[in-house]
Amino acid sequence: MKHALDPDDSSFNQKSKNESLSVDLLRDLSDDLISQLKRVGFLSLKDIVIEGPSELSSKSGLSINESNLIYNLAITYLEDMGIMEMRFTPATTIYHKRKKIGRISTGSRNFDKLLGGGIETNAITEVYGEFGTGKTQLCHTVSVMVQLNQSEGGLDGRALYVDTENTFRPERIETISKTRNQDPDKILDNIIVAKAYSSAHQELILSESSHIIESQDIKLLIFDSAISLYRSEFIGLSSLSLRQQRLNKLFHSMMRIAQTHQVAVLLANQVQSSPETGYGNMPFKAAGGNIFAHASTYRIFLRKSNRNRIARMVDSPNHPESEIVFTINESGITDPKTSN
Repeated sequence: MKHALDPDDSSFNQKSKNESLSVDLLRDLSDDLISQLKRVGFLSLKDIVIEGPSELSSKSGLSINESNLIYNLAITYLEDMGIMEMRFTPATTIYHKRKKIGRISTGSRNFDKLLGGGIETNAITEVYGEFGTGKTQLCHTVSVMVQLNQSEGGLDGRALYVDTENTFRPERIETISKTRNQDPDKILDNIIVAKAYSSAHQELILSESSHIIESQDIKLLIFDSAISLYRSEFIGLSSLSLRQQRLNKLFHSMMRIAQTHQVAVLLANQVQSSPETGYGNMPFKAAGGNIFAHASTYRIFLRKSNRNRIARMVDSPNHPESEIVFTINESGITDPKTSN
């Protein structure tokens, strides 16, 4: 198979005359450029799009103008291949395409209804709440559910679970699998776990995840949690700006991964006390500030309610703000039993 960046590939001959300058530039650089990009980890067009022009320039030594040119050309190829949306697309085309978008069941019909059918691919779904509200339980349950066929609420795919708090438990996966009549050994084989030990290590894992997603048929990328390591390393107001810059870069990489690989991204986030607490206000708000608020496609707040849990849709481009009740038992996330 030819390399995706091979200038002799027939896809280069399908460009319009307006793009001939871009093609000529790549042909002039050709072998040296491709070898240079391979050396620093850019093995496909998707890698270029996910990393972005600034990172491409930084890692490869190319000028920012050359990097921007190559980046835009890579997007053009992915558009032509149908992997990314065309830059000018009729809304009806997007509407019909979204009807076929992949969704992963949470294990609870109530929760799925809140999400419009389940956790969506090509998007970032963030859940936040106090400890014990079900964030990690949701991550474990969805790791199982994604492996089921579509009629059962899955996508016939695998999960990549990035564990930053040492909370992943294979024993819990085993229990959920058995309760849901699945083979626990098979389910565990299809969950790839990456333990992150620092914020820099977490960023390295994300940068390498594209190749794992491609080769292992990953349909779900989980971060449990996304901010924990940053909160422990960047302490005090003096380091807040740097922390937010790093988080901003992390989130944009996640979104590009979701869009180029058509995977669902699930983030478990922590909370912090809200000084604006008063009548009608929640006593907690999501950690991460505006970076998380603007980057997440869907934001869901979890809280305890006696033995049950409540999930509230806080922010969504297409769902109303509403609440549902769910519970946690041996099968993971599920619906409360109704009393007769």
